[in-house]
Amino acid sequence: MKTPTVADYPLAEKHGDDLRGPRGRTLDEVTLEAVMEGRVGIEDLRITPEALHAQAAIARDAGRETLARNFERAAELIDVPQDVIMQTYEMLRPGRVRTHRELAEQAEMLRRDYGARQIAEFVERAADIYLRRGLVERG
Repeated sequence: MKTPTVADYPLAEKHGDDLRGPRGRTLDEVTLEAVMEGRVGIEDLRITPEALHAQAAIARDAGRETLARNFERAAELIDVPQDVIMQTYEMLRPGRVRTHRELAEQAEMLRRDYGARQIAEFVERAADIYLRRGLVERG
């Protein structure tokens, strides 16, 4: 699919034959009949980084840059285990970590182990803001 624009929204209705799930099934192949016959399972319903990037392109075309960046960060999180996501979320809550270093190390782990560059930058920005506001120590 070419880079989607606002004219392609909603993708499910306009490009259901182009959207593919993690196991390669198109959205059009995900039917009640296919589920009942066991040809489609829960894994076929998971969103893919490609779908999130397509949504980001549409948001950007619509002038919604912040929403586009959120979709791009979400795409980075697809392969990050749920426990790591929850750990990161908990660490970002004010008062949950004592030092800037703890957040910096979490950011580096996300970047190194999962290739989540934008998420890592988000955590690093939060760490810097927390430090400036006195919510964490330099440590």
